[in-house]
This record gives sequence, C-alpha cells and structure tokens, in this order.
Amino acid sequence: MTSYSLNLDSPAPPINVQHWLRGDPLSNFQLGKIYIPVFISITCSGCGPALVRLAQLQEQCRDIGIEVIGIVTADEALAEVDAWVTKWLPNANIRIGFDYSGEMDEDWLKASLSFAVPRAFVVDRDGRIAFIGDLVKLEDVLPKVIDGTWRASAEAKNAEKERIAEGETYAAVIVS
Repeated sequence: MTSYSLNLDSPAPPINVQHWLRGDPLSNFQLGKIYIPVFISITCSGCGPALVRLAQLQEQCRDIGIEVIGIVTADEALAEVDAWVTKWLPNANIRIGFDYSGEMDEDWLKASLSFAVPRAFVVDRDGRIAFIGDLVKLEDVLPKVIDGTWRASAEAKNAEKERIAEGETYAAVIVS
C-alpha cells in the first residue's frame, strides 16, 4: 500500500526551510519545548484565520514554552507569501518558514499521509511527534500534550489509527 514513515511517537524530522519570512531561523527542536509546525498555503481560505488563532494560542501559552511555526511549501511565490503573511499577521511574533525545495513536504506531509492544509503537527518536549491532524482538534489535544498524558494514551492511538486509515483511503483514490 502507501509508504509513510512519520507517525505518532516518531522522532520529529528537522525543519528544512530555505527562507525565514518571520522570526529567527530554526533548524532543530529544543528538548523541553513544545512546537506546533503548521503547513499552510496562501490559496487555502482557512489558512489565514487558522494562523491568526495559532498566533493567539502561542501568545497565551508563552510561559509554557509552546511555539507555533508556519510552513509554506513550494507552490507559492515568495513575494506573494510575504504579502499574505503581512496581511494576516501584521504584528504577530510567529516564525514563518518558506520551503521551496519540497523537503518539508516530503519529510512531513507525504511521510505522514497528509494531503490537505492547514495541517498541524505537535512536537512534544521529547522531540517526538505527539499529534498530526486538523487544527480544530488541537484545543482538546494540546492540554494533554502539555501535561505529558497524550502520546501514550488510548485516545492518541485511536486518533492515529483513524488518521492513517483516512490517509490511506485518500492516497488510494488519488493514485487510481
């Protein structure tokens, strides 16, 4: 069937972006912090509002050590992405990386059977993938990631099984 390698409890792949539109460059995750890499596109109608909500979440959780990273992949032009980010996040302190090589798409989205954006990943304090999915589910998942109960829970394992089944079904449809 479909080949994929990024799942719940996998070590998080590196951040391989070629240009940082906002924030300082980041290539490795620091242990002890929680990161939320979110893949977005300027052509996605829900991505701008989602990024605004995530920037607010990062601000609310600053003391906990949560950092949101917006990742825009290769399909967009840099100037268009910069204008779009400025429109949606004029004053937000959130890192935005631009990946025009396609590495992030391969290492994160394709490796996790993720086909739609926005797509959120949660990298826990151990540098492992704690969640892959829709941003709407973050509200329920994030408190459990923060207190360290999510990754080993039956709820997380069930959510992961459902995510993989959906991804495999979608992959089979687009391949046929």
